[in-house]
Amino acid sequence: MDNATQLLKKVRKIEIKTKALSHQIFAGEYHSAFKGRGMAFSEVREYQWGDDVRSMDWNVTARLRTPYVKVFEEERELTVVLLVDVSRSGLFGTATTTKREMLAEIAAVLSFSAILNNDKVGALFFSDRIEKFIPPAKGRSHLLHIIREMLQLQPQSDGTDVGAALRYLTNAIKKKCTAFVLSDMLDVDAQGNPRYEDALKVAAGRHDLSIIKVHDPRERTIVPVGLVHIKDAESGSSAWINTDSAKVRRAYSLWFEELCRKEDKLYNKYQIDNIDIATDQDYVKGLMALFHHK
Repeated sequence: MDNATQLLKKVRKIEIKTKALSHQIFAGEYHSAFKGRGMAFSEVREYQWGDDVRSMDWNVTARLRTPYVKVFEEERELTVVLLVDVSRSGLFGTATTTKREMLAEIAAVLSFSAILNNDKVGALFFSDRIEKFIPPAKGRSHLLHIIREMLQLQPQSDGTDVGAALRYLTNAIKKKCTAFVLSDMLDVDAQGNPRYEDALKVAAGRHDLSIIKVHDPRERTIVPVGLVHIKDAESGSSAWINTDSAKVRRAYSLWFEELCRKEDKLYNKYQIDNIDIATDQDYVKGLMALFHHK
């Protein structure tokens, strides 16, 4: 079986699964969770008792010599942009799937939900550089193009720069959009602080931003299996560690817990909705919780 045939089979498989989820579970939740950008003019009608006088259409009122008001309805059409992390750390997976595979599936579900709601969908794939940007558009063929890129994109870089992706979003999409950052969010400085706060602040001020973090359960704790040679998939640095040492395991767990606390504090500071899903968990529950929080 050639690579093109394998890719088509993978695209079809993910389409069938995620499309069904979008239809059966998420369509209504998505529709109610993500509102339009504001109010759009619909029509004018005669003034009725209780109408807000600020909605008066004075031109029509003067012309017809009868009070008329403007009627507005909520804008339902959204622009949805998915910021998908394709850095090398996403290849890690000790459960049934890797982080990148789960991120791709979640992105597909969100895309189908948006298409069902007649919204535009775009995708930005990033590592420590912008790997590819697909401008927002509508339609099944456009959606399948995004899914194909999720499955076959070979990033040019290994690292992670969430800030660069957020800055690109801010510059590329001028009007307010609904944006999802799909990543393991492992982007910290030497002190263990998230490196993307400034870009996050700007993006959250302009767009309706949500963060969907995916982690592998083995990232949170070290299993005692003796002396192990470890290598950072992104930086390439390596070291030997004694996993049998309770002190080593404790220090690592504390580091990871502190990182999670810093992330939570950062997201709360800028009022950003977020969920954290493990690769051995059902992401459906996580997405439902995110939608209900909106």
